[in-house]
Amino acid sequence: MISIDLHAKNALVTGASGELGRTISRTLAKCGCNIAIHYFQNEAKAQALQKEIESLGQKAFLVQADLTKQNDVQRLQSQVEQGLGTIDVLVLNAVAQYMWKPLLEQDVADYVQQFESTVMQAVLMTKAFLPAMVAQHSGRVIAINTECTMQCLPTQSAYVGGKRGMDGILRVLAREVGPHNITVNQVAPGWTETEKERVQPSQSANYEQGVPLRRRGTDQDIANSVVFLASELASFITGAYLPVTGGNVMPSI
Repeated sequence: MISIDLHAKNALVTGASGELGRTISRTLAKCGCNIAIHYFQNEAKAQALQKEIESLGQKAFLVQADLTKQNDVQRLQSQVEQGLGTIDVLVLNAVAQYMWKPLLEQDVADYVQQFESTVMQAVLMTKAFLPAMVAQHSGRVIAINTECTMQCLPTQSAYVGGKRGMDGILRVLAREVGPHNITVNQVAPGWTETEKERVQPSQSANYEQGVPLRRRGTDQDIANSVVFLASELASFITGAYLPVTGGNVMPSI
């Protein structure tokens, strides 16, 4: 019988107080991970998540930081190491939210913000946490990308620009740290149902008609993929961009 056992592993989930981040954190904890819960502003939801994870018998450590600022990331790394120990699984889930508009109408500041919250988050967080993974000759980096990077639809330009930049950074990183037994992969959700948004049949009907599996994915679908990539079952997978979209986008060869 195959099972996913992450006992004695420490995971850090950025944006863990958000809709998707909470489900990823819970699922990792159910597989045995201790969780460093990162949040930026929503302390109440982060605290509630901490109680949930502790009720599962796992350690949960809260840490607040602005991941676009190097000093904040350095402080976060020091606090996590002292409070939880070396991170084995780094999940880059946080991203800034903004109003999508056509490129000619999108504020330039939105492009800067997306670059900082995707590309620079990946750079700063891996610089902070991968040296310890290199020292222990093992580790997992899992970033949340999006199906939008393959769609390139109107109004997506700032989001796609940031996520495509992150994709390039992480593919290079996968080659650089592979010799240290560290894998670097990306999970790319489609339009995902979360706790906040479970049922919108009228709004999602057209989208679902274009999905081969004829439904939207759930936050649990995404979390399951993250846990798989964190496990030994995925020990020979690195540099992957894994769409979890029901077939809505399909990378070609």
